[in-house]
Amino acid sequence: MMNGDGAMKKIFLLIALVCTIAPVHAQSFSAGELESRAIERRAIEAVNWGMPAVNTERMVQALKSAGGDWNQIVIMPKLQNWKNQTLTPNADLVYLLPFINTRDAGPMVLEIPPADDGSITGSIMDLWQNPLETVGPAGVDKGKGGKYLILAPNTQQSVPDGYIPLPSSYFENYALLRSVLRSGSAEGLAKAVAYAKRIKLYPLAQAGNPPMTNFVDVSEAVFDASIPYDVRFFESLDRTIQSESWLDRDKAMIDPLRSIGIEKGKPFNPDSRTKEILDTAAREARAWLNLRFETSFPPYYEGRQWVVVAPPEALATMPTRFETTDRYSVDARGLFYYYVFASEKHLGGGQFYLFTLRDGAGNFLDGGKTYRVTIPANVPVKQYWSAVSYDRATHTFFRDVPHVGVGSQTQGLQTNADGSVDLIIGPTPPSDMASNWIPTRAGSQYEFCIRFYGPDKPLFDKTWKLPDVQEVK
Repeated sequence: MMNGDGAMKKIFLLIALVCTIAPVHAQSFSAGELESRAIERRAIEAVNWGMPAVNTERMVQALKSAGGDWNQIVIMPKLQNWKNQTLTPNADLVYLLPFINTRDAGPMVLEIPPADDGSITGSIMDLWQNPLETVGPAGVDKGKGGKYLILAPNTQQSVPDGYIPLPSSYFENYALLRSVLRSGSAEGLAKAVAYAKRIKLYPLAQAGNPPMTNFVDVSEAVFDASIPYDVRFFESLDRTIQSESWLDRDKAMIDPLRSIGIEKGKPFNPDSRTKEILDTAAREARAWLNLRFETSFPPYYEGRQWVVVAPPEALATMPTRFETTDRYSVDARGLFYYYVFASEKHLGGGQFYLFTLRDGAGNFLDGGKTYRVTIPANVPVKQYWSAVSYDRATHTFFRDVPHVGVGSQTQGLQTNADGSVDLIIGPTPPSDMASNWIPTRAGSQYEFCIRFYGPDKPLFDKTWKLPDVQEVK
C-alpha cells in the first residue's frame, strides 16, 4: 500500500507532466493555422449538408444560361445525348424540368395529363429536393392526370376543389418529369414529345384563362448542372441561403456557414486566402463522398459487382423530407445527391437500377479499356431495359460522344441466337457490333448502369441474374 508521501509525489509528477505537455500541444498550431483548419472543417460539412440545394441551384443556372427563367419548363425533346450534363440521367426518355417559383406568382398549378397517349413518371420537389409528391401512374393521380397546386410557405388561403395541394417550405421548387417512350422509333419519340407538351404550368390566379406554358428547348444547348468542387460550390450555396428562409432544423448551420463567409443579408466575398481554403475543402469533401460511393453499397448478387446505389437511410427518410423524430439524414442525403438529381415521395414507381463501378475481377472500370457484358435472355421487364455509362469524375454522360447508351429499344440492336444481348463498352466502336456499343473515354474511370422499366419478380427474387462486366483482353 502506498504511503502518503509516495502518493503526493505521484500527484505532483502528474501535474508537472500535464503542465509540460499541455502548453506544447496548445501551441502546436498558430492562430492563423487554427482559423484556417476551422474554416476547412466547416466548409467540408457545408458541402455535405448543402449538396441537394446546390444540385438544384446548378440546374437553375443552366436554365438561365439557356435563356429560360422561373415558371417555365425545360424540355429535352430528343433521345438524350452528352449535352444533358445532369447527374446520372436516363438515356432514352424525354425529360421535362419545370422550375416553379411562388414568391411573386403565388400558388402555381402543374397540370399532368392523363396516361392515355403516353405516360409521365416523375416527382415534384422543393429546392432542397425534399419530395412534395410523385405524379403520374405511380403517383397520387394514378394515371388519371391531375392539377398539382404548389403553395408558397405559410399559405393560408383555401384550396379550390379539383386541385391536389402541395404545401412547400420554400418559394423555389422544381420537378423532374419523364415522358416514357413506347418504342425507340422516330414515331415513338414524336408521340412521347407530343404527350409531354400537354403538361401545363401556370399561376392559380390565371386558372380561368391559363397562359400558354413556356417550354425551353435545350436539345442543342449544353445543359451543364454538374457539381463544381471548388469555391463555385459555395457561391451556389450562398445564392440559395440568400433566396430563402431558414428552417428550424437547419439553423445549427448558421454559425458554420458564417465562419466560411456565407451569411444571410451579406455578400459572399471571400479573400484569396479563404478561396484557397474553400477550394481545398471542396476537393476533400468530394474525396470523402467518393469513398462512401465506392464502399457504402453491398453487392446485389452474392459474389458479383452489381449494387443498388441508394443509401438505405436516405430511402427510409426520403418520403418524410429526410427526417424522422430521431433522425435527420444529412450524411445519407449528401451522398445521394452527389450522383442523382431527384427524390420520390412514393418509392417503387416502376423502375429499378443496377450500377457497377468494377469489372468481374474487382477492378475499377477503365475508360481506355474494352469490356463486354451479356444481358441474358428473357429480361424480366414489362417495358424495356437500358444501359449507359457515366464519367466517374462528374457522374454525367461522357462529353462529345456520339451516343450515351443502348437498350432493348435501340434500333438495329444485335441479339444472339439464344435471345441474349452482348454489349461492348469502350473508347472505340467494334466494327461488327456498332449498334451494341456504349462509348467511354480513355483516361477516365466510369460507372455503368442498367435500368429496368416495369421490373418483374425474377429480378427481385434473383432467379434472373445479371453477369458481371468482363474486360476484353
